[in-house]
Amino acid sequence: MNTPRSLHWLAKSVKGRLRWLLIGWMFMVSAVAYLDRVNVSIAGQAIQKDHGLTDVQLGWVFSAFLIGYALFQVPGGWLADRFGPRLVISVGVVWWGLFTTLTALVPSGMASSLALLIATRFVLGLGEAVLFPSSNKLVSAWIPSSERGLANGLIFAGVGAGAGVTPPLIIYVLSRWGWQCSFYVSAGIGLAVGLVWFLLVRDTPRTHPLASAAEVEKIEAGMPVANQALERPLPWSAILSSRNVWAITASYFAYCYVTYIFFTWFFIYLSRVRGLDLKSSAVYSMLPFIAMVCGAPLGGWVADRITRDYSKRAGRCGVAIFGLMLAAVFLAVATQVESARVASIVLAGGAGAIYLAQSAFWAVTADIAGKSAGTVSGLMNMGGQIGGAVTASLTPWIAEHFGWTASFLVAAAACLAGSLAWLLVNPETPISIRPKPSQATP
Repeated sequence: MNTPRSLHWLAKSVKGRLRWLLIGWMFMVSAVAYLDRVNVSIAGQAIQKDHGLTDVQLGWVFSAFLIGYALFQVPGGWLADRFGPRLVISVGVVWWGLFTTLTALVPSGMASSLALLIATRFVLGLGEAVLFPSSNKLVSAWIPSSERGLANGLIFAGVGAGAGVTPPLIIYVLSRWGWQCSFYVSAGIGLAVGLVWFLLVRDTPRTHPLASAAEVEKIEAGMPVANQALERPLPWSAILSSRNVWAITASYFAYCYVTYIFFTWFFIYLSRVRGLDLKSSAVYSMLPFIAMVCGAPLGGWVADRITRDYSKRAGRCGVAIFGLMLAAVFLAVATQVESARVASIVLAGGAGAIYLAQSAFWAVTADIAGKSAGTVSGLMNMGGQIGGAVTASLTPWIAEHFGWTASFLVAAAACLAGSLAWLLVNPETPISIRPKPSQATP
């Protein structure tokens, strides 16, 4: 391939490993997305004070983002399939920066302040919805099937990294210059990362000037046979009639119901319910996200090894079931712990355990959907984000009426239900197009 002279040094340094450089930068984009998303939780009490919001009203602000995020998952996946992840994520990052900034500019003291906050977060959610369907489209084009567990694990480690960096960063800026400034900082970081993404990424290996012929050959040889057979996008009738798709979507609803407790209410839970001071809350609220950073790539790596040595069902489904069940145990145990600090550690164990399952969802949708990986993973993620929107508002409601112990026990039950859904998944079976009666073989 023709490589610009100025890029020869980079081509040489990443020779044969360019796909991992792209996955590494996808990790950064993922981290930025969660910085833009979790900052509202860390600044939540300051926002409540400025705008005079109750916990339930703040929950509406949290849920508004997730409703927009959920509703645009399928269109976001279609856009990724149609225009490619490079352009779609580039536009998305600019969108995130704009509406993160506008969140900080909502004036306080107005009767319409709550409505404006809800509307701004809703539209931010629409823009962020393109992220992971586009990511899955990138994985389906660049990563051989045998490496997809680790690749997705690394990408979703960015979720934990972004969410983990958010508490100390936001609190540092907030305590010195106000919560609005922390949102401006988040937007600026995102735009810088997005610019590098646009310059670095191409949609397919053959169109990238830094891709070596050997790496392109290796990537193409490692594509699932099912993907090679799916030369056109799948019709909706095939997608919606797939048991695999519905089982994975149901499990992802439960998965995101649990994980969004950490992204929305965990910091407030530690500071207000468990009584930790602001500094301690910032430190201990990082623990679940550190656990996520460790759990996501570990789960992906283990799943790839088991898949290679045994089968996709053992590797993908087995690891997902184990991670979700282990998370249920941690969440239930945490409700019985008196010490706030020990409870934080136990809950972090639950976050790490559930993230062992993360890569399985995305690896399986990439394998079974072929050229429609963006659309199918968008449908799955829509179900997940509906779960997140439910927990953002339902968790404080349960806590208010039955206590926080009940909130975490409901989350543990969701983990168990999500693990059982994986018993219905067969990752060896791609989504198939059923022939019309006139086309059927006699």
